[in-house]
Amino acid sequence: MSLDGVSLSALLAELNTKLTGGRIDKVFQSDKYTLILWIRQSNENLRLLISVNPKHPRIHLTAGTLENPATPPAFCMLLRKHLEGGRIASILQHSLDRIALMSIDFRNEDGTIITKCLISELMGKHSNIILTQDQVIIDAIKRVGLSISRTRQVLPRMEYTYPPGQMRLNFFETPIPVFFNTLKTLQTTPVTKAIIQTGIGVGPITAKEIIWRAGLPADILVEALDNSDIIALQEATESIITHLKSKEIEPTVIVNAENQLVGIASFNLEHLIQKNTKHHFFTMSEAVEFIDSLSGKKKLPEQTILFKIVTEESNRLQRKKIILTKELSDATSADSFRKFADIIMANLYSIPEDQNQITLPDLYHDSPDDNQISIVIDTKLSPLENAQSYYSKYNKLKRAQELLKEQLFQCIHETSYLESILVALEHATNSSELADIREELINSGYLKKASKRRIPIPASKPLTITTQDGLTILVGKNNRQNDIVTFKQAQHNDIWFHTKDIPGSHVILRSGSQTPSLQSLQLAAHLAAYYSKASQSSNVPVDYTQRRYVKKPSGAKPGFVIYDHQSTIYVTPDENLVNSVLKKS
Repeated sequence: MSLDGVSLSALLAELNTKLTGGRIDKVFQSDKYTLILWIRQSNENLRLLISVNPKHPRIHLTAGTLENPATPPAFCMLLRKHLEGGRIASILQHSLDRIALMSIDFRNEDGTIITKCLISELMGKHSNIILTQDQVIIDAIKRVGLSISRTRQVLPRMEYTYPPGQMRLNFFETPIPVFFNTLKTLQTTPVTKAIIQTGIGVGPITAKEIIWRAGLPADILVEALDNSDIIALQEATESIITHLKSKEIEPTVIVNAENQLVGIASFNLEHLIQKNTKHHFFTMSEAVEFIDSLSGKKKLPEQTILFKIVTEESNRLQRKKIILTKELSDATSADSFRKFADIIMANLYSIPEDQNQITLPDLYHDSPDDNQISIVIDTKLSPLENAQSYYSKYNKLKRAQELLKEQLFQCIHETSYLESILVALEHATNSSELADIREELINSGYLKKASKRRIPIPASKPLTITTQDGLTILVGKNNRQNDIVTFKQAQHNDIWFHTKDIPGSHVILRSGSQTPSLQSLQLAAHLAAYYSKASQSSNVPVDYTQRRYVKKPSGAKPGFVIYDHQSTIYVTPDENLVNSVLKKS
């Protein structure tokens, strides 16, 4: 599964902002499908991966490295000749299709600028990477001759033409009513399919999300739509488009209980949240790279069961949070009721008793006489009783505010706790670690104790790693281990690490009286970032402080601490580095 054109637009906008002006230093080709461009941008080295693997075509920034063949393929050599040293002028999308256009500028000896274009067509088995200049093909990673396609050939020295299907409507450019008027001509077609056929770059994920937000059955036909259904579809579509145009994207990946990919988009996928796990990311690149890593993860049966239990509870809390937030928002009208009451009290003897709405000077304004306020009056009550009624409403809502704030705080705190358990489940590798998590869930009331006695499993142990300068690093992979490494194994002078405001492992660098090297500090921070919810992110903030400044509040849940005197280091987790360190240890 790959991005459709709608979500690709957000990814390419992200890459355009990040990479424009950057210089292409190196070009590598790891296999017949995949390129990596090393780009130097403002004292930062970035890697852009472009893959036309038919199972998962993609383009994104990556923190990882791929093994390259000893002899570069011919297409790689050609790209090195044409691209290295050039500066990226822009990364744009053709219409709303799954086509990325990277323009690269070069300066001739006479000072003139020439522009070449690296085109990434991310279209399943038809995916391709094509280098052009002035709309003429220089070469492609996959040449397409007449024997392969009679419709469109991709060969050197031929004029570049876009793939078929460009006549469909662009969500971002076509008025929404026009879009759905066109869709209505497909009378006997399911609405999901009709949306895909009408809009360029619109995939099943986006189409199904529109139908879900419109509150319509997933299998409804176009001919069954009435005017209210069309309006609902238009509003649902507008909500997605407005969100994307505002640049406030929500990179989202949905996986099922077996940790298999269910969906990916640049917006929240409400129609897939039931019985699945939702992952949010800071960037679209991180989301795309995350789904590429899913295929290599195999879960133990117990792991899958616990994942499902914790995910369902987390989803319940998310729904509760939405309800509480709305109720708290409604309760904020309390101050206006007190204001009405105060103004009525100040005008008790000038209020006529037969009017259900009065206009009085606003005492809360600097110039009350010049600023009038309208207040609804119950004619069955006297002015004094109306004031008392408003005071009563104020007091009731004020009490509700405090209660709702406390409930919302508890909900957020509990959600964060469950996220820490999901992180521990994600990194669990054996039955002992899973037994720890199960026991914690039982103690916290999320699971019932098994009626049958389980076969005793030895307690799991924290990871122990030795640095190059001989220091020991301890990594807690679940909340029980976190409490052990922090409060039982660490000494006061040891250094404690944890991702900043992100659920994850407690990591201890046992320095004793020694001053640790920068390399050891970075390794410990790297492990803290890798064994956290941000393991697939880049530039992850990791706080570190001496163990003496880490405290556990009375009655706090396992793994929860407070700390101060911290410094922050930023690292990008690298799975290859972690695996290398673990092998040595």
